[in-house]
Amino acid sequence: MEGPEGGGRGPVARGPEGRPAPEARVHFRVARFIMEAGVKLGMRSIPIATACTIYHKFFCESSLDAYDPYLVAMSSIYLAGKVEEQHLRTRDIINVSNRYLDPSGEPLELDSRFWELRDSIVQCELLVLRVLRFQVSFQHPHKYLLHYLVSFKNWLNRHSWQRTPVAVTAWALLRDSYHGGLCLRFQAQHIAVAVLYLALQVYGVEVPAEVEAEKPWWQVFSDDLTKPIIDNIVSDLIQIYAMDTEIP
Repeated sequence: MEGPEGGGRGPVARGPEGRPAPEARVHFRVARFIMEAGVKLGMRSIPIATACTIYHKFFCESSLDAYDPYLVAMSSIYLAGKVEEQHLRTRDIINVSNRYLDPSGEPLELDSRFWELRDSIVQCELLVLRVLRFQVSFQHPHKYLLHYLVSFKNWLNRHSWQRTPVAVTAWALLRDSYHGGLCLRFQAQHIAVAVLYLALQVYGVEVPAEVEAEKPWWQVFSDDLTKPIIDNIVSDLIQIYAMDTEIP
């Protein structure tokens, strides 16, 4: 369930002075909340990716002014746990979220405020499902990246592979891509190749026999991938990291 290349939500929106637009800054912060809350809840990488994708997709269809983004995020976490069969208790989601959003505050008591928030999460989950027309199962880049990394490990000489953290960097780039809407704009295979491409570029790792090859290595992995698509994905990733330096 992927959008066309470059379709869906555009690159990170920026204001007149080149700074991230307010809406993009909110979505970045909330995506970071989803990731950090997911880690505290013991979620695996795929459920966290699904939660981020549900969140971004919801706000492609809805106005940020109409809904509380953190409530949508909590419902996205809850729903992603069901979709990816890693069920979470609403009580745990509420407690982790409360500690994240109010670090110095006391844990919520099981009072009327707690039950109101729990009901809000459940009702928001139903809203998200309706807005997304119950299409909440996604193909993520993770399985492709794992396959490509295994292939590269056998392709490169052992010294080059061991002395550079290409695999760790590629996984980190993939994780961070969910701060924005790349997951909706590009195919999963293309994102997997692009984060590997950028990781190789960062460490200056050369692919053996690339000059003599009939086609570039990245096209071996994905026939329909083009250099402009890779450049677009890399550009969006760089914008995400630029935003990270601007947002506290």
